[in-house]
Amino acid sequence: MTPARFEYLAPSTVQDALQMLQQHGDGARLLAGGQSLVPAMNLRLANPAYLIDLNRIPALAALVQNPDGSITAGAMTRHRSFEKSELVQRALPLVHAAMPWVAHTQIRNRGTIGGSLAHGDPAAEWPALCLLLDCSMLVAGPAGEREIPAADFSRGVYETALEPGEILTAIRFPTWPTERRWGFSEIARRHGDFALAGAACILDFDEAGICRAARLVVFGAADRPLLMEAAGAMLVGRVPELALAAQVADAVREAVTARADLHASAEYRRDLVGVMTRRALEQALAQVTAADTVNRAVNAVNPVGAAQ
Repeated sequence: MTPARFEYLAPSTVQDALQMLQQHGDGARLLAGGQSLVPAMNLRLANPAYLIDLNRIPALAALVQNPDGSITAGAMTRHRSFEKSELVQRALPLVHAAMPWVAHTQIRNRGTIGGSLAHGDPAAEWPALCLLLDCSMLVAGPAGEREIPAADFSRGVYETALEPGEILTAIRFPTWPTERRWGFSEIARRHGDFALAGAACILDFDEAGICRAARLVVFGAADRPLLMEAAGAMLVGRVPELALAAQVADAVREAVTARADLHASAEYRRDLVGVMTRRALEQALAQVTAADTVNRAVNAVNPVGAAQ
């Protein structure tokens, strides 16, 4: 349970890290939170000759709100920082609520959003959340900087759109509308383990309570998170109800081609996907109901059009 010998490198800038990657090529690996790479090294499943530690690059750990309301998170931002951030709780409530489902507290203290995304585990929460929220991945490489839509980033099990010599530097989250409601649900053998299946949704409503936009993502069941566009379209233009949520869940279950492994059969995962989808939608609809109750109470005290 000890790694093979390697040379430890600690750059202080992204440019230094890129130069080290270019110099050492396939023999180098980047160290972010280390919650996946270090165990693999201890088991001799990964044997890099050079380990390039990104933890001493301050620019990669920023978590800021931009003038347009969007959020930019450096790739080295810890899971725990998202969980504890008042900014995230206010501006990205779904992300804040999902963080306790990411592994265990000790892992969230060290693990990073960039490390999780670059690792590309199909059962991880971050690839699904970024796909759901239509994030952009900011990448630096030998040819300069580029931006990758989240929809194009995850390509398969442990496979991403990152090219050799590139570093994921930041993730940009679009502005969260005030009329948005959300749901998140996953199931694992034990809380904190990798998800057997999970689902998350965002629903945007107009003043009449009609859903004007919907996105629904499932994860853990296939080789990458899946955006269920046809199922989400079933909600648009309607006032969603619990019966409709069940219909959407059935549609997702039928559309997903699930994978099998030691933890669950494909059939079981397909069933779980349907259950998780229904639960996520029910969470979102419960928020709509709660908001309507508050609005009715406010209007009763201060009716629209009353003198102020």
